[in-house]
Amino acid sequence: MTVLLTGGTGYIGSHTATALSEAGHEVILLDNFCNSHRAILERLEKIVGKSVPCIEGDVRDTALVKRTLQEYGVEVVIHLAGLKAVGESVKTPLNYYENNVHGTLSLLRAMDEADVNNMIFSSSATVYGDPQYLPIDEDHPLAPTNPYGRTKLYIEQILEDHVRANDNIKVVNLRYFNPVGSHSSALLGEDPRGIPNNLMPFMARVASGELKELSVFGDDYPTMDGTGVRDYIHVVDLAEGHVAALEFLPRSTGFETFNLGTGSGFSVLQVIQSYEVACGKKIPYQIVKRRPGDIASCYTDPNKANAVLKWKANRSLSEMCLSSWDFQRRLN
Repeated sequence: MTVLLTGGTGYIGSHTATALSEAGHEVILLDNFCNSHRAILERLEKIVGKSVPCIEGDVRDTALVKRTLQEYGVEVVIHLAGLKAVGESVKTPLNYYENNVHGTLSLLRAMDEADVNNMIFSSSATVYGDPQYLPIDEDHPLAPTNPYGRTKLYIEQILEDHVRANDNIKVVNLRYFNPVGSHSSALLGEDPRGIPNNLMPFMARVASGELKELSVFGDDYPTMDGTGVRDYIHVVDLAEGHVAALEFLPRSTGFETFNLGTGSGFSVLQVIQSYEVACGKKIPYQIVKRRPGDIASCYTDPNKANAVLKWKANRSLSEMCLSSWDFQRRLN
């Protein structure tokens, strides 16, 4: 299939583009490079061994998106573009609603006008909010605790309404848990602009000496060691989940949701310990107050994705940390 990836040079986008290309699909990237680097394109092409078209632009530019869809004969859109930092969303909520929700509406308009009827949406486990039970399955109540999560929930609801109103539209909605790690080549990884918002890239920069120490946000949660517990999934496993979703799309009956995670939770301190083994160094850290919008524990029940998509996350926390450190060392 011919697939457009919005946010295609980003962390998840670049790994997904690689997995799709290796599975025999044609990929086209669209990105405004607000949180990625143009050098990613060259690295991606080195991995897949061919040129990958990349259009510089914003999903809010409806005319540009429509032209891109038509010019390349796109059959499916994987919508990854969006702002994604929980803490930042609490501070600047309007930016998140403008970028994420408005951007999706613009993309849907362009898809309608170009007669492209298939989408895979990059959602998030943040739509579940503070879990009422664990592990979290797809039927868990939806109650996000921060603006970022609310943008994802609103977009899901928009997509579900859109599918309900149009028999020919199909959407596979993927709720990610916590992607980490890097491609085995060490050419692709998580390298955000500025100070990282996520645990592992921040920890990688501490290990490399670029940053002084890691901040651990709270040690008084009701968890095994007081720090937050999350379901960390290797980004390559996540990328392969998109390939499985694409292959499932023709069998979909309209709007389908899947959790993508491992089904296991690790605390911040456990991840630090694993990273110290991977890099052979101590990771200095300090305990600071909780961040607004954070929760204690969040990990998935992956059975639906395992059964229906025929997909499973196979890579361990150790592999996540080792691959992250390999990428960080290459950057240095």
